[in-house]
Amino acid sequence: MAGFRSLSSGLRALRPSAFGADPSGERMARIRRSPHFENGVFRNPGGPARTRPSGSALDFAKVFFDKETRPRRSPKGTVPVHATTLADIARPPATGLRLTWMGHSSVLAEIDGRRVLFDPVWGERCSPFPFAGPKRLHPAPLPLAALGPVDVVVISHDHYDHLDMPTIKALAGTDTLFAVPLGVGEHLERWGVSASRLRELDWHEAAKIGGLTLTATPARHFCGRGLRNTQHTLWASWVVAGEEHRIYHSGDTGYFDGFQEIGAEHGPFDATMIQIGAYSDFWPDIHMTPEEGMRAHLDLQGGPEHGPMLPIHWATFNLATHPWAEPGEGTMAAARAVGARIALPRPGEPFEPTAETVPSEPWWRGVALAPAGGFPAGEALADATIRTASNAAAVAQANTLSDEEGKAGKGTEDPEALPAG
Repeated sequence: MAGFRSLSSGLRALRPSAFGADPSGERMARIRRSPHFENGVFRNPGGPARTRPSGSALDFAKVFFDKETRPRRSPKGTVPVHATTLADIARPPATGLRLTWMGHSSVLAEIDGRRVLFDPVWGERCSPFPFAGPKRLHPAPLPLAALGPVDVVVISHDHYDHLDMPTIKALAGTDTLFAVPLGVGEHLERWGVSASRLRELDWHEAAKIGGLTLTATPARHFCGRGLRNTQHTLWASWVVAGEEHRIYHSGDTGYFDGFQEIGAEHGPFDATMIQIGAYSDFWPDIHMTPEEGMRAHLDLQGGPEHGPMLPIHWATFNLATHPWAEPGEGTMAAARAVGARIALPRPGEPFEPTAETVPSEPWWRGVALAPAGGFPAGEALADATIRTASNAAAVAQANTLSDEEGKAGKGTEDPEALPAG
């Protein structure tokens, strides 16, 4: 037995630090008490979700190595990163709410005088190894050290493109607190974050930090960093509510009807940050397409008249077989179809969701390989993204007039549909 223990200890010593650590002790006991933990694993809402590519390995390889489609999975030129991020975020947001998308799912949210950093990934690769794995397609808009003080770092789950060991180790030397799903705290403690700075939550649990309420809400995904995927750490979406504003970050998730429940309990939101990239027919249950992302946004908001959607989880790492620009194009089309307001900032471009205007240009078209026939000739997206509040008011006025006319017996027709732009 001693020989087996020595072998086991030796294998643990060879385990890369980036793999993190498996939950144990009281943390594991708390996980076992979770109503979402069953038969040794966390369970997804809406039933089991496929977490591995469906179909045969040969089918996947044919798609992955296809010579015609592979060139479209990366930009053909330099991704335009916003040049003045540091100067822009040095000024307080005029409206009290500002979002700065740093690429992929990393977002700095300045909300009611506090600073929240979602899923910060400043590493060059989302991988346990510095020499292999998906590499950044654009640099981080500014050095992590230049970001300034952060009140709380929010982690959605423990995959490498959301939980980056070098970034966490750098933040461990600051005073920031960390809000994480159940079990994820074990990784952070191994990397130098003290337990006193962790707020580890199950779904529907909340923590108050500096005037903000952070609530872990359900998502449909999975977890794992090492060779053994034990499913002992939870994944979550997050609601952050301040005195005046509230925002939502989806993390990674497939579409499910729980978005309506989250919206009913916590919404509507001044902005949603929704995953719309790295989707595939090979794993349809755990990532959303742009159309599903827009559907989730509308579920959360109860309609298109509320705050904008910021598309996340795209443009920074090549993690799927769809064209690099497809998530952006698909989100534009989905927004236009329903008249929803979306924000399309370049990486590092701050914007205020409740301001009159938000970034709306398809910036990626200048560095993406165009599809056959070219990009859609487009009318300006402004009608669908900037003036939605005016459209909503017009719809409300039309409905009111229709009601009044009905009462007066002057007509029963539905109000004319307003163009989405």
